[in-house]
Amino acid sequence: MPSAMRMIDIAVNLTDGMFKGIYNGKQYHAADIPAVLARAWSAGVDRIIVTGGSLEESREALAIAEMDGRLFCTVGVHPTRCKEFEESGDPEQHFRALVSLAKEGIEKGKVVAVGECGLDYDRLHFCPSEIQKKYFEKQFELAAVVKLPMFLHMRAAAEDFSQILDRNKHRFCAGVAHSFTGSAEDRDRLLLFDNLFIGVNGCSLKTSENLDVVKGIPIERMMIETDSPYCEIKNTHAGINFVKTTWPSKKKEKYDRDSTIKGRNEPCLVRQVLEVVAGCKGVADIDQLSKALYHNTCRVFFPQDLDSAADALLESGSDAL
Repeated sequence: MPSAMRMIDIAVNLTDGMFKGIYNGKQYHAADIPAVLARAWSAGVDRIIVTGGSLEESREALAIAEMDGRLFCTVGVHPTRCKEFEESGDPEQHFRALVSLAKEGIEKGKVVAVGECGLDYDRLHFCPSEIQKKYFEKQFELAAVVKLPMFLHMRAAAEDFSQILDRNKHRFCAGVAHSFTGSAEDRDRLLLFDNLFIGVNGCSLKTSENLDVVKGIPIERMMIETDSPYCEIKNTHAGINFVKTTWPSKKKEKYDRDSTIKGRNEPCLVRQVLEVVAGCKGVADIDQLSKALYHNTCRVFFPQDLDSAADALLESGSDAL
């Protein structure tokens, strides 16, 4: 599906088993990352950031990012997995291994952020809040050491998240709170941090209340993502009427490399996120919106390309938004 539009999907979990054809522990088809990427590039996705959520997963994310010049990745530990620091037997050594991996990835031009890190109080059965807070704070040290922005996770923890971010703002150059599903109050709390952006995906756009919250995120503070293979936009979601672009889809049991898989999100579908954002914000010029969001993403994760992104934005005119 050719497109002149340029989009960056800031959150793709290409390390997930679904992209290896494994669903709930059962193999349904062969690994298909090349086919998934081909659809993304043809849809106008210009770059993808592969998410790392543990030390081992960050290693895998870096290896995947080396497959294609348009792939990049993060290095960090997700809040629900922060027990791995202490379970390693030597938390400081575990931290040093993250620093080493991040530096290796930076040298290769692939690691663009520290993360995914933050707080998740919805899933405390995976990791208690005190351990989450301790190692969220520790990863600001990682960001300061390697001089990278942060890829952040905040779920049902806005107050503690904001307090920790405020306490560490001297070590925080910029970042994004991705997969945002919070309230208007949570949104406004995040927007108080000038160098913090908000990432939206299908999970951010489920209900009419979600759409109202997203409507209040300034375009200059927003990024888009799929968080695939999760967070697809479903037919039951409030924003579905704004979706204009679809792909052929088949069940995993009838796998076809030329079709998406029902129930598995993938980066080509970031176009749908863009369409719902445009619809709920009343933006008529979707190309202009995509350029603005592209510029935001370059500003944080690809500053070396900021001039060309800004030029494209100026050339298309700024009144459309």
